[in-house]
Amino acid sequence: MNLLLCMSRLEARLVSGTGNVPDVSFSHVVVSDLMSDVLVVEEDDYLLLTSLSGEQVIRTADITGARAVLLCNGKTPPAGMIRLADEHGIPLLCTPLRTFELCRRIVHCQDARE
Repeated sequence: MNLLLCMSRLEARLVSGTGNVPDVSFSHVVVSDLMSDVLVVEEDDYLLLTSLSGEQVIRTADITGARAVLLCNGKTPPAGMIRLADEHGIPLLCTPLRTFELCRRIVHCQDARE
């Protein structure tokens, strides 16, 4: 899936990483608030969806090969998280949607692609 094409359906606002968003695509979605669970993900082209808003999320995304990070539940990332996302070239997005609704809409993005 292309991140740019899904952004409006996910009500996502780009916070960091404006330059490379048109090229970002992913084939998997990982939904977790436990970064220890994310560290064992075997995929390397995924969208990380979480409600955690801290620097450890970006560090985990970088280590595991996440293509982008999407904060749900209306979370706003702190300045340190934005700075780290910029440094690592990881697009960081926010959405007011709750986790379940966001997952439902991601499925519809997938359906629209096929």
